[in-house]
Amino acid sequence: MEMALGFLVLLCCLLIGVRHGGIGLAVISGIGLTIFTFVFGYKPGNPPIGVMLTILAVVTCAGFLQTSGGLTVMLKYAEQFLRNNPKQITILAPLTTWFLTVLCGTGHVVYTMFPIIYDIAIKQGIRPERPMAVSSVASQMGICASPVSVAVVSIVGFMAAAGYQYTVLQILAVSIPATGLGVFFAALWSYRRGKELADDERFQEFIKDPENREYVYGDSESLQGKELPPSYYHAMYIFFLGIIVIAVLGNFDSLLPHFPDAKGVPKAISMTSVIQMIMLCVAAAILFVCKVKAKDVGNSQVFKSGIVALVSVYGVAWMADTLFANHMDFLKEFLGNAVVQYPWAFGVLAFLTSKLVNSQAAAIAIVFPMALGIGMDPVIVMSFISACYGYFFLPTYPSDLACIGFDRSGTTRIGKYILNHSFMIPGLIGVISGCCVGFIMAHIVL
Repeated sequence: MEMALGFLVLLCCLLIGVRHGGIGLAVISGIGLTIFTFVFGYKPGNPPIGVMLTILAVVTCAGFLQTSGGLTVMLKYAEQFLRNNPKQITILAPLTTWFLTVLCGTGHVVYTMFPIIYDIAIKQGIRPERPMAVSSVASQMGICASPVSVAVVSIVGFMAAAGYQYTVLQILAVSIPATGLGVFFAALWSYRRGKELADDERFQEFIKDPENREYVYGDSESLQGKELPPSYYHAMYIFFLGIIVIAVLGNFDSLLPHFPDAKGVPKAISMTSVIQMIMLCVAAAILFVCKVKAKDVGNSQVFKSGIVALVSVYGVAWMADTLFANHMDFLKEFLGNAVVQYPWAFGVLAFLTSKLVNSQAAAIAIVFPMALGIGMDPVIVMSFISACYGYFFLPTYPSDLACIGFDRSGTTRIGKYILNHSFMIPGLIGVISGCCVGFIMAHIVL
């Protein structure tokens, strides 16, 4: 009974907090934490300090990348690639937005790509909903495949805390093919979705008005032909070098400094510490080489969204750890048996949690420590990494709403019954197929 009441408090905090955004979720989690401690008498859990510091270092580096113009260069190359292959926009656009997220660690890069994708599609006579809706889904699925995302950094930290020393490359060897193929299958389904524009009565009726036709087919902004300063390219190269260094150090333990543990046995320093050091060094290199104004970094979109994610993970993870740590015996008996018999149950739990908190990082902060704490096989945990993206289920996430706004043709929309929106089927295909691929890859790699 007490466990049920505690879970009800947790659920109420999540439902109320998510209405106020990431920072609101964090502070309302503090209410739940206080109730658990002073009313239920639970011993406070441990906030994930190591994970939070790693997130902070990664977010700072990403902020320097955007402020220096390195992100702009990536977007320019992405646009050039899509404009050189306009007929295949439905397949290539989502793969491109997924790849940009993998490189940058945030799905917010898709906002710049939406007008480009729309412009190419409408001028090719392709229903804009086809590439745009799945591109929005793809930009979020790429989060769990990025070595510099809050989600992946959190996974590395939680795995290490549970005693599983998986390298970054091992994590990515599961998540990259899982999410990448999930996006590909969703794009294949989208290739012929909906009516052709010539046969869409609603669209044809809309463009009968010359003003509406001009609005639908008007030009969009483009980065093509714009000369970018050399410092923009330098920033991008420095950032890529940092990612390569992390990948190499994460895969070759012998290259890491070793220090004696409590028993005097030499052990390599943790990858969470390595990621923190390299990301701060990369940010410093961009600062000096590209002459970035450090004070401007705090105003960048990537930095702001990353700090929100950091604070959200802090509050949610601490509250969840307090509840689950005080009922670990019950969870081991109940959830442990359920997961052994029905491994997909963890995927459903991760999916629903993601929808509740509207964040993959926050969902991971809740379900991963709990699953690892009850002794769940980390291979099964990693198998369902794609399920941590479930907030497409209701079309309320900023990228989905932005996608609807950028589609001037009106083909990308929320349906009459809310759930029959443009992102539902691509999202379900991406997540389900991603979990299937992840299950195979996790058992091969881990």
